[in-house]
Amino acid sequence: MSVNILGIESSCDETSAAIIRDTKILANIIAGQEVHRNYGGVVPELASRAHQQNIIPVIDQALKHAKIQKNQLHAVAFTRGPGLLGSLLVGTSFAKAFAMGTGIPIIEVNHLKAHILAHFIDDEMHTVPAFPFLCLTVSGGHTQIVRVDDPHTFAIIGETIDDAAGEAFDKAAKIMGLPYPGGPLIDKLAREGDAAAFDLSKPKIPGYDYSFSGLKTSFLYLVRDELKKDAGFIEKRKADLAASMQRVIVEVLLEKLGRAAHDTGIGEIALAGGVAANSGLREALVKEGAGQGWKVHIPKMAYTTDNAAMIAVAGYFKYLKKDFASQDVVPYTRGII
Repeated sequence: MSVNILGIESSCDETSAAIIRDTKILANIIAGQEVHRNYGGVVPELASRAHQQNIIPVIDQALKHAKIQKNQLHAVAFTRGPGLLGSLLVGTSFAKAFAMGTGIPIIEVNHLKAHILAHFIDDEMHTVPAFPFLCLTVSGGHTQIVRVDDPHTFAIIGETIDDAAGEAFDKAAKIMGLPYPGGPLIDKLAREGDAAAFDLSKPKIPGYDYSFSGLKTSFLYLVRDELKKDAGFIEKRKADLAASMQRVIVEVLLEKLGRAAHDTGIGEIALAGGVAANSGLREALVKEGAGQGWKVHIPKMAYTTDNAAMIAVAGYFKYLKKDFASQDVVPYTRGII
């Protein structure tokens, strides 16, 4: 019998609802929050208020788009964490109320696991990783190398000890005076710039762990020093700055990933998280994979950023194990896989 799952994602500033039948997406609706552009970053209180406004219309659209009635759903999966507490509370509370009203079970989902399991969304244009595989999970808040042995068994073998790669992109954008969100703008500018134009400090962290705080500082000092010589430096060299910063971030990410792949002997390599949308990272991973003999798996752009389809798919695997949550479940803001 096929299983219909409603997925709800509300960990940060995007309200999303999805309907899947087994691993096939029937609907994946996302409502963004433009209000944060005025503040240069996500304002938690504004985010939670927007979720309250968006969640019912988004779920209603998902049900209509999927041509599914509430009584045809078998479970509701929701993001429990990590994320912003106010945002998570909106999704968690709605999921609990919806489940109680319809008499179906609820499934709590770890946001980071869901990013990885997005690779198992049924899509003819995407290959599914074979177990075990390594997944480089890169977002604004997390940078991890995760070994995945099955849909329920994850082990972090490397992670950032301070800032995430996404933070480094956003910080560079802010230093250059680019509007929020800055990561996509860095990516766009980098295509027009010289990636070898500027030398930036690379972190020297042992093992598979990452660090990006020093790189952010190196970029800040470079721009500060050059502005003293020429007030128009940023505008004149904007593309070169973006390309140089992107090159170093990508090199650091792939260097540790390559070491982990070599040491574990795992050649199935996946990419996940919001920064997986970066074209420089995607292209570099494909090139590195071809040279190393890896089988590389890169998700569609639609499944890299926060979305409920990945929550629903993660929920589907837990549904098969009857791994349900109770009505007293509460969200968490920090947590590991």
